[in-house]
Amino acid sequence: MPVPRDPHPLVALLPLLALIALASASTLSWKIGMILPIVAGIVVAAVIGRLTGHSWKDMEAAMTDGVSRAMPAVFILLIIGMIIGTWISGGVIPTLIHYGLEFINPTFFLPMACLVTAFISLVLGSSFTSIATVGLAFMAIGGGMGVPLPIVAGAVISGAFFGDKLSPLSDTTNVAPAMVGEGLFDHIRHMLWDTIPGLVLSAGLFWFIGLRVSPGGDVDTAARDTIQAGLSGQFTIHPALLLVVLATLVIIALRVPAIPALVLVAALGGLSGVLVQGRPVGAVLKDATTGYTSATGQESVDSLLTNGGVASMFMTIGLVIVATALGGLLERTGVFRALIDPLVRRIRRTGSLIAATVMASFLVGFSTGAQFLAVILPARGMVDAYRRMGLSPLNLSRAVEAAGTVGINLVPWGVPAVFAAGVFGLEPMEFIPWILFAFIVPALNVLYGYTGLSIKRITPAEVDPEDPRG
Repeated sequence: MPVPRDPHPLVALLPLLALIALASASTLSWKIGMILPIVAGIVVAAVIGRLTGHSWKDMEAAMTDGVSRAMPAVFILLIIGMIIGTWISGGVIPTLIHYGLEFINPTFFLPMACLVTAFISLVLGSSFTSIATVGLAFMAIGGGMGVPLPIVAGAVISGAFFGDKLSPLSDTTNVAPAMVGEGLFDHIRHMLWDTIPGLVLSAGLFWFIGLRVSPGGDVDTAARDTIQAGLSGQFTIHPALLLVVLATLVIIALRVPAIPALVLVAALGGLSGVLVQGRPVGAVLKDATTGYTSATGQESVDSLLTNGGVASMFMTIGLVIVATALGGLLERTGVFRALIDPLVRRIRRTGSLIAATVMASFLVGFSTGAQFLAVILPARGMVDAYRRMGLSPLNLSRAVEAAGTVGINLVPWGVPAVFAAGVFGLEPMEFIPWILFAFIVPALNVLYGYTGLSIKRITPAEVDPEDPRG
């Protein structure tokens, strides 16, 4: 076998070009998801690997290594499915949604649409579910008040992706630290620096905007009342169930390792189902396995509550596996080096490195429209550069989440924007300018990079010379 060599930068672009072509066709026409486009990228990368001297056995090992890095996140995603199922059947999520919808006031409608959706998304760990359920309720209420719907959509999406970025139940929140070798809760704590200020600034701006665009008057609460009636019809809604959420926050604050902590959180939801909702143990276990099924006959309520279970995570896990396999292959075959090294070789300042990270995530996001790839590829490609500069990889995982998880909403053909457009019946470019959170959070990361605020550093002793990550 010839000695393996890195491909020419132009050749290194081919796997991404193949991925972009199929991802664009999938998003705009075929609607087949992202797994097959990623597989196409793997095929092209493997051909390049063979032409540059890598054996198939070596490339197979590279893909296996890439997937192995994501296995902690895979286990967590399975448990997250359990949590969603037991928290719904236990009445925890219905109680949170029921009380959250009470905070609707004409004067503060736009910031409340942002904050309540953020709260629900934080609990659910799913931006899409929050948008398609509570978000739709806010759209109906806002329309009844005469608030421009694109602005309402921007407020809802801003809140929804707060939870997608920060919730321990979110898939991207678990994948990002796994890609850089850091812990889930360490990652979440580090993200508080950009996520909380981003939400506060967004809500403040929405309040300012609301003073100028809202005609005022009474609130049409029909959509809210429909959801609340459906929730109270199926579940015992009680403030005591909020203790489960409080216990979860305490567990996180105590820094209990992620997997046992989340198993305990799922168990608390199951216990609530048995003791508060009166569900049989077997039914609760079924909810944890295949998810809770709502059958009220009210579409808004049923779409909100038919969710969860280990089985619900299989498609997400499949996407994580093929995406991390591609990442491992691009890393081993030198495609990452060929593309990233020219970008980072001349960087000597922390701010420049973080700005380059944000740009790289946006580049992947605008190229593929996929959250996972906008998080995974820059994270794996730039982790060595962070370690060489004495920067904790937590700075990297935070930056790729800022641009890859949240900033992806600014891509009109991206999966999140296309999804929201379908739910709200609007064109992406109508509401994208109003997704304030997606502008603010990446900008905060760049600002922190240049000012040094919140930047976590590591000493040379913390860099393991035997660790292939640097």
